[in-house]
Amino acid sequence: MLSIPIQHVGGKQGRQKYRDVLLDNSYTWQRTHWRTLQTAYRTSPFFEFYEDDIAPLYEEKHKSLLEFNLEAISTVCHCLQIEMPKNKTTKFELEPKKYKDFRRLANAKRPSGLKQEPYSQVFDDRHEFVKNASVLDLLFNEGTNALSYLKKQNLDFLNA
Repeated sequence: MLSIPIQHVGGKQGRQKYRDVLLDNSYTWQRTHWRTLQTAYRTSPFFEFYEDDIAPLYEEKHKSLLEFNLEAISTVCHCLQIEMPKNKTTKFELEPKKYKDFRRLANAKRPSGLKQEPYSQVFDDRHEFVKNASVLDLLFNEGTNALSYLKKQNLDFLNA
């Protein structure tokens, strides 16, 4: 797991709005993340193919978590050759009425329910398939087949 250090407000301020969460760039987390990705995926079939697209995420300084995440999503969309969604919400809704609510899928502490089909991974000769790794794992291992793989996944668990 790679985690991004943030500046905690604590005290009486309580929770922050997502847009206000600032990164703690006093720690060289970007360099550590990029080196970890290089070490883990350098021998994967498509690492070099996507390396120049992904590396800038870990070279440019970002001020907020939202800014970094939007840049990461844009980069992944580019790699998958899909359009980056343009619409953003303007306010928080505890129970959205106009949209399907898939926020539960972003909770790393709870299983997603996705029955993921295995694909070739770097160390699959020594380990069984590691499910729910990351989209970078999929890109570095499947390359241009990544989008086709995603489209074939059974999403019945979403109740959509």
